[in-house]
Amino acid sequence: MNLLMREGLLAKTRLSLSRNPVTALVGPRQCGKSTLAHQIAGTQSSVYLDLENPDDDRRLSEPMRELERLSGLVVLDEIQRRPDLLPVLRVLADRRPITTRFLILGSASPDMFKGSSETLAGRIEFVEMSGFDIWETGSDSWRRLWVRGGFPNSFLAASATDSAAWREQFIRTFLERDIPQLGPTIPAQTARNFWTMVAHYHGQVWNGSEIGRSLGVAHTTARRHLDILCGALVVRQLPPWFENAGKRIVKSPKVYMRDTGLLHSLLRLPDEDALAGHPKRGASWEGFALDQVLRLTGDRDAYFWATHGGAELDLLVHWRGRRYGFEFKYGDSPAMTKSMHIAIADLGLERLFVVHPGNSAYVLNERTEAVPLPEVARRWAQVCATPAPTERTN
Repeated sequence: MNLLMREGLLAKTRLSLSRNPVTALVGPRQCGKSTLAHQIAGTQSSVYLDLENPDDDRRLSEPMRELERLSGLVVLDEIQRRPDLLPVLRVLADRRPITTRFLILGSASPDMFKGSSETLAGRIEFVEMSGFDIWETGSDSWRRLWVRGGFPNSFLAASATDSAAWREQFIRTFLERDIPQLGPTIPAQTARNFWTMVAHYHGQVWNGSEIGRSLGVAHTTARRHLDILCGALVVRQLPPWFENAGKRIVKSPKVYMRDTGLLHSLLRLPDEDALAGHPKRGASWEGFALDQVLRLTGDRDAYFWATHGGAELDLLVHWRGRRYGFEFKYGDSPAMTKSMHIAIADLGLERLFVVHPGNSAYVLNERTEAVPLPEVARRWAQVCATPAPTERTN
């Protein structure tokens, strides 16, 4: 099996290129964007320009003159280094007939692209990319993926020691080089301290005041630091779902490290043995399983739900007018809980999936099923194949 042939992402990116003059492939550094772009470029007439390469950067000293003479596929890697190219791409994207498609790669989210969404509105589609997922690496490798994370160089390292060393170097480079390139002026040690605190909050409700006090900064400054890490696609904020249900609902987001390999490095957990006895093991599993599920469902209509009375749901997904719930339990044989019963009743869940690391799927009640993580893709495909309420026939 060639682990670098990511067929789903290849298909999604090619589809975007077929219908848009500009496609942005965004994700954290070293997640495999350049590899995927080279795979696409190698199958057609193309020009690949790496903006970290001084020769390629100099080639674009007069970008309009250089780019307008090209045709076919033009790949611009590390586009965040040259935001001045975005207005040029807007002009070229409006040419008719369209003779050039642009694939731009960046190590930041659309919001961090310094106005690309506005500059290229109606001309660009964003394809978000992360490290490997369980369906790319194979279901038998989920534990290795959980411990090492999905970055290709970490997951494919020859040993656990090599994987841990690569992740530590990634963190250092990210803090010392990538964060300053994105604009914020945060000392590397301050950024590391903050990121480590976020790792300890992994799977918990955000408390900016507490973290701000620990760092000696205002809660608004802590909030800005969090937004930077989220914008760089290394931290996820899962928003709360709340409605007038007659209960006091938690209204602050949960925070998760997107990659559990980086989480384990920040928590000083170099391998599976260290993770096994750590109090954050359950939260680590929750974040890992949640990330895998969101690869399937998307995160546009995804939330968590919690009341101040203690009832909660790890993940709430809206799909075709229905609500589906996911609970993530690190145990081979999870059972129904009072909290699950409350979530089903209060939220009107169509179905609740209790995702666990075991091998067996089994029914817990008429709306709840325990499902091994590798089986979630098949279960979600069944949900997607179910007609929406207005599509049902009498």
